[in-house]
Amino acid sequence: MKDRAAEPSVEERYTQWKSLVPVLYDWLANHNLVWPSLSCRWGPQVEQATYKNRQRLYLSEQTDGSVPNTLVIANVEVVKARVAAAEHIAQFNEESRSPFVKKSKTIIHPGEVNRIRELPQNSNIVATHTDSPDVLIWDVESQPNRQPVLGATPSRPDLILTGHQDNAEFALAMCPTEPFVLSGGKDKSVVLWSIQDHISSLAADQGAQKSSGSKGGASNGKADGPSIEARGIFLGHDDTVEDVQFNPSSAQEFCSVGDDSCLILWDARTGSSPVVKVEKAHDADLHCVDWNPNDVNLILTGSADNTVRMYDRRNLTSGGVGAPVHIFESHSAAVLCVQWSPAKASVFGSAAEDGILNIWDHTKIGKMEAGTENSGYPPGLFFRHAGHRDKVVDFHWNAADPWTIVSVSEDGEKTGGGGTLQIWRMIDLIYRPEEEVISELDRFKSHLLTCSTS
Repeated sequence: MKDRAAEPSVEERYTQWKSLVPVLYDWLANHNLVWPSLSCRWGPQVEQATYKNRQRLYLSEQTDGSVPNTLVIANVEVVKARVAAAEHIAQFNEESRSPFVKKSKTIIHPGEVNRIRELPQNSNIVATHTDSPDVLIWDVESQPNRQPVLGATPSRPDLILTGHQDNAEFALAMCPTEPFVLSGGKDKSVVLWSIQDHISSLAADQGAQKSSGSKGGASNGKADGPSIEARGIFLGHDDTVEDVQFNPSSAQEFCSVGDDSCLILWDARTGSSPVVKVEKAHDADLHCVDWNPNDVNLILTGSADNTVRMYDRRNLTSGGVGAPVHIFESHSAAVLCVQWSPAKASVFGSAAEDGILNIWDHTKIGKMEAGTENSGYPPGLFFRHAGHRDKVVDFHWNAADPWTIVSVSEDGEKTGGGGTLQIWRMIDLIYRPEEEVISELDRFKSHLLTCSTS
């Protein structure tokens, strides 16, 4: 890698990135946020049109207390591939809101929204974590739209999941195969719930919820509403659990990571103790984990040691400590979020406190492409999104439009606002098969030659 001292400042890096937007991106929307957001998630597509699709987006707003914290449901116009003109996507103003992002509903949240997760089996149900031991479940369709004014009482969750003995702030996951919810917290535990019995009752209760939705809910950040207890509590971590994830093909198997530098695999069918505990999975606290939906043997972890590690669950340890398949090194600060691409089994993203969102392809490791020998880029890295000017706290691949990503950064001082939300898609020439790209460029070559002769 190049000498760190020679690296450009954040502003220089951003200016350089902005000049390359028309070349590197097929589409980009930049949205300046009033308040910082700690979580951003795609919801369902709600409308399809010729040139763009409308899709739901879930966002949090973390305020300074002058107005309440909120969970925001927005509608986003996602421009389709090869529709936007290069000069159009380059002309955005960092200080302004994007016309592509429009709020449709605001829920007043009891406390900060640290994490949002959507339920795959019902696109109207989301779970949130706040600075409390509970997980809050919301039916975004039936929740009333609220005005976030000082003194407003919090909205009433449709369901409260209880079981943690201390605050559970970040670790939260929804199961792809069953309506199960998983959480981790400061009590060092991983907690599992089934909301199976309550999805039908949510619909039945909607009338009652609507009338009480604008009232109720204590103002001290403690939520009020119907609750269910845990199906299982799993103990094995020695410090705060920072992230959890289900095995994409099993509601009974899941993994967790924490501040004890451990990665733990669990199986609810075999009891509440770890199936495998990987000690020293990283050289520092682990912040994030993701399980590959297309290859269930591969698990990604991200850490305060600035690295992303890829583990194969068939061979997790060597001599009692973690034995990753590969260590991905490119970030210069703690990695906060890792996520596999839903479109391609070998591709994933990693976002960090250095303001960079890297896109990797692990199949490119060991394949030195012509001219890359001395590029200074680590193996597997094929795209760097440098549009944020401070830590990228969350991002999410769009399953409905697989190469489109939403990312959010907490960079209030740099933008005069609370943060920056970006929705972007790299140009397809970057990720399509090389032979396809070459033949397309060849066709353009003949077109350019005709232009120059005429």
